[in-house]
Amino acid sequence: MKTIIFDLDGTLLDTLADLADSANYTMEQMGYPTHPVESFRYFVGNGVPKLLERCLPEDKRTEENIQTARTIFAEYYNVHFVDKTKPYDGVAELLKNLKKSGVKMAVASNKSDEFTVSLVKRFFGNAFDMVQGGKADVPKKPAPDIVYGIMEKLGAVPENTYFAGDSNVDMYTAKNAGIKAIGCLWGFRTKEELLEGGADFLAESPMDIYKILED
Repeated sequence: MKTIIFDLDGTLLDTLADLADSANYTMEQMGYPTHPVESFRYFVGNGVPKLLERCLPEDKRTEENIQTARTIFAEYYNVHFVDKTKPYDGVAELLKNLKKSGVKMAVASNKSDEFTVSLVKRFFGNAFDMVQGGKADVPKKPAPDIVYGIMEKLGAVPENTYFAGDSNVDMYTAKNAGIKAIGCLWGFRTKEELLEGGADFLAESPMDIYKILED
């Protein structure tokens, strides 16, 4: 039986605008410059602390400032995390077809577990066999720990397991876990980054993932 593990932000959901709005609000509250939404394509991917560190001016990236930013960000994002967030076109059809084919599906994100579970439930119901976000006791992607945990619980084997994501972090995660990597071209990053990260396959649209697994 085949298993596919999905990244969340930039792969299943377009969360960029809400993340950018929340981070820019945080910068405004702290008296620092804001950033264009497009810049956040390269700020996200390694969890909120790293996102906020990248938003702060280089000479202001102290641990104290990052902690202050995390508090402000969390309060704002908790209210506004679905203002503009939406599934990418074709994702619902993909999930429906994969489920019909008996493929096991999971989500693995560096976004906090609370928000990951909430977003997946809100937009995809019970489509996934397992959903896991960032936890304090599990190293963040590209460490393979989150993948290993999911595979163990789902009874998945490396030769039949795929990881789909939109960044080099996701490609590295797949490589580190010894599974196949699918680069999603509709997400936040570029084709070049995905190939350099070690993508085994490239998907131009969500349904391309179904074809890759079917083949």
